[in-house]
Amino acid sequence: MPYRRIQFAQGQYYHIYNRGSGRQAIFRENDNYVFALRLVKKYTSTFNVSVMAYCLMPNHYHFLLRQDGMESAGLVPQRVFNSYTKAFNKRYGSSGTLFEGRYKGIHVDKDIYLLHLCRYIHANPVKHGLVSRLEEWPYSNYHEWIGTRNGTLVDQAFVQEHFPATQTYSQFVLDYLAGLDELPEGIEPYLLEW
Repeated sequence: MPYRRIQFAQGQYYHIYNRGSGRQAIFRENDNYVFALRLVKKYTSTFNVSVMAYCLMPNHYHFLLRQDGMESAGLVPQRVFNSYTKAFNKRYGSSGTLFEGRYKGIHVDKDIYLLHLCRYIHANPVKHGLVSRLEEWPYSNYHEWIGTRNGTLVDQAFVQEHFPATQTYSQFVLDYLAGLDELPEGIEPYLLEW
């Protein structure tokens, strides 16, 4: 097994992402998304990891996680998507790999990038043309950030610390989508590598 360069540590943030092998769909129907999110809830609790932002897309996913305990935050995507792949293959009568190798993980070591990564992650469904408004995409925690859903896959203290007024975050994301507010210079290494 190749050595993973990323070192996971307590109190640190990580952008975790991957996509389907050959860009294939990894989520085919609503039940797939729901099952994956149940696994995320289970393993983030098991390993004491907090979710800042997430978005599940038909052929890829993004998570911004914080490792709160001593166990590696990297165990979350490993366990979630190993279990998910087995269930997916069984359900659809397929075999083999579902993803393009192991998940990608980037240590977010600059606080200035955290909030921009959240909006980058949440903006994915509009950026990829799946919906015209972010509120139309149910498979992210954008709804928790703007107060329209009471899900538990979000660190509400983190949200409140940075955006006490929900409309402020909504505008922050909309400004990015409208091209009024660019991502900060130097953030590119924290985004996708493909």
